[in-house]
Amino acid sequence: MTFVQSSTRLPCGNRVLDLARAHVMGILNVTPDSFSDGGRFSQLDAALKHAEAMVAAGATLIDVGGESTRPGARAVSPLEELERVAPIVERIHRELDVIISVDTSTPAVMRETARLGAGLINDVRSLRRDGALDAAAATGLPVCLMHMLGEPGDMQDNPHYADVTLEVGEFLEERMAQCAAVGIPAERIILDPGFGFAKNLQHNLSLFKHMEALHELGRPLLVGVSRKSMIGQALNRPVGERLHGGLALAALAVVKGARILRVHDVAETMDVVRMIAAVESAE
Repeated sequence: MTFVQSSTRLPCGNRVLDLARAHVMGILNVTPDSFSDGGRFSQLDAALKHAEAMVAAGATLIDVGGESTRPGARAVSPLEELERVAPIVERIHRELDVIISVDTSTPAVMRETARLGAGLINDVRSLRRDGALDAAAATGLPVCLMHMLGEPGDMQDNPHYADVTLEVGEFLEERMAQCAAVGIPAERIILDPGFGFAKNLQHNLSLFKHMEALHELGRPLLVGVSRKSMIGQALNRPVGERLHGGLALAALAVVKGARILRVHDVAETMDVVRMIAAVESAE
């Protein structure tokens, strides 16, 4: 892995994200089957109200997803995904001062939501679906590349690594090279280690512990561990009781240099980010 000096300014459509500091990305799942909040925000008015609340709580980005990627999730058609996602992207763009991230692997969704005001493509498959690389390049938007082996339906079937951090880094470096080949420069890329995707508990813990090694790739890191099973397994907590573990990981992620925290609990995570910033800015 080679180091590339990264700029702190990331153009996201008609807004700019200043990555000199940590930001909170609020999760907005407009799906009926997400692991934590499936169905709660599948209606347009409820989704918009939740987005408003997350922006008011301090979210700089709202991540809108129309296809569940939990283990065992069923696939949805491009049309179904677009029908879920496009109306809320259009409303948020029109009514809220926030960067819209679209959590999608589908080329048609990338193109259409970019037209409707999205500012970031967040793809758990790292643009590996047919046509995704070209679609992302055509939008001109930044992209978040995430590490995952296989598909959500089979990704937890006995994942194996000799060195999880090294292999995650090599995967992300290869995907960055594929992006460069279609005209997506490194300056438009964010990297996500993919906690909980094709990784068991020990993989997740080791990857988190050694996360700083991924800075060698020279791109900002997005960390998403909110309410995930790694917290439940480590603390023996069900989904509804994972807040404190998630906040501990959020604090560790910021200290380890993460620049975007993808979370369900925006207000509580903002307290973590602000408290760390207060300490770090003291004389």
